Amino acid sequence: MNAWKRFLVVAAAALALTGCGYNDFQRLDEESTAAWSEVLSQYQRRADLVPNIVASVEGEANFEQDTLTKVIEARSKATSIQATPELVNNPEAFNKFQQAQGELSSALSRLMVVSERYPELKANQAFRDLRVTLEGTENRIAVARDRYIGTVKAYNIKARQFPTNLTAKVFGYQPKANFTVQNEAQISQPPTVDFSSERK
Repeated sequence: MNAWKRFLVVAAAALALTGCGYNDFQRLDEESTAAWSEVLSQYQRRADLVPNIVASVEGEANFEQDTLTKVIEARSKATSIQATPELVNNPEAFNKFQQAQGELSSALSRLMVVSERYPELKANQAFRDLRVTLEGTENRIAVARDRYIGTVKAYNIKARQFPTNLTAKVFGYQPKANFTVQNEAQISQPPTVDFSSERK
């Protein structure tokens, strides 16, 4: 009889665990961790390109030193942040990481815009190849971030939705940080369009 009771308790516990979302949390946590690893991989790929881009640009004698310095400093800052798996569970650290990567993106964009003023640099095959590789990497970063955003969304819904939110509380599954738009207030303003100067 005791064995029968034990069996019923184990069966009831197994049924309760399947309905509580515990296994879903495990799966979604692993998916978000894997997606985060892909984001980091693409950011590292970009960081590894920067020294080659800087070296090819430095060959242009009159190139703006300030622009290069900002790229080098932004890369240094972005790679100095330890991107551990725990980073996604710390909103403050995640925000610092995101800001550092945004600064590197901005500095690289500025570098590419400034490089348009240098015909010899634009004609340099190595620089053109690096530029294409950088553009491809930026696209990969966007795809990896989108995939991460999707996995975190699914995880966070599970962590907040009843009844699985009870499981989240019991096992300590906190909502994960997600990417945000750094200049949200700025981009929410419609652009000013003035055709008056073109009519003159």
